[in-house]
Amino acid sequence: MTFLSYLISGVSLGSVYAIIALGYTMVYGIAKMLNFAHGDVIMVGAYISFCATAYWGMPTWMSIVAAAVVCTVLGVVIERLAYKPLRQAASLAVLITAIGVSYFLQNAALLIWSPNPKSFTPVASGSVPLFGGQLSVSWITIWTVAACAIIMIALTLFTGKTKMGTAMRAVSEDKGAAQLMGINVNTTISVTFAIGSGLAAIAGVLLCSAYPQLMPTTGAMPGIKAFTAAVFGGIGSIPGAMLGGILLGVIEIFAKAYISTQLSDAIVFAVLIVVLLVKPDGLLGKRKSEKV
Repeated sequence: MTFLSYLISGVSLGSVYAIIALGYTMVYGIAKMLNFAHGDVIMVGAYISFCATAYWGMPTWMSIVAAAVVCTVLGVVIERLAYKPLRQAASLAVLITAIGVSYFLQNAALLIWSPNPKSFTPVASGSVPLFGGQLSVSWITIWTVAACAIIMIALTLFTGKTKMGTAMRAVSEDKGAAQLMGINVNTTISVTFAIGSGLAAIAGVLLCSAYPQLMPTTGAMPGIKAFTAAVFGGIGSIPGAMLGGILLGVIEIFAKAYISTQLSDAIVFAVLIVVLLVKPDGLLGKRKSEKV
């Protein structure tokens, strides 16, 4: 039962990584940008949810909606102000800008909410006993895994069945050709940032519900690990982001349980290096050939 308990915890943590990784993989797959400020949008979403329940008296579900709305708007603002002017710039300039936006959000959170950790109230409490009480699964774990599955299915249907999803896939393949076909590339990229940032808010609430301590640096390490999960699964692939996130969460929990708590992060990144040496495009990534 101990092994099963660790496995469930790993899938729960991995589901959070997967939701965050979906934002990374969508932005990279469509805009070909690495938005390293994505982890700090997680933190902003968690703070909005915290303020909504602790200070404004909103019910839990409304606080999640408020966090998603604020982060959706924030994602569009970040894209329009920081990334859109660099659409044709070198990738290094975009990367440096993303790091700058990340530090700006962290320091803004320090000024607004102070560096003192906040005790986050989980969105769900209690647990469900299994196997005659030998094992119990918390409701937040159930909600996290369910949210990940629903988001994954919804995004797959959205990108495959809707007009905007078709536009996203076209922009991902060739921005210039998509623009010639009448697709508004700027709007498509803004919608991509909006969806990714909204998902980051949900992930932030779920993460802080499982680990109820909130501070301005809360999203930094989960953001890096989620990016690792996106690369692990094959960045640009929605199923790859989910697979990479869940596998990364399981590896991390098992590494903490059976090897070393201090070395768990090193083990996670070591596994990533090994996978990329064997399959450079990630588990579900597809190698693209370039014509010259």
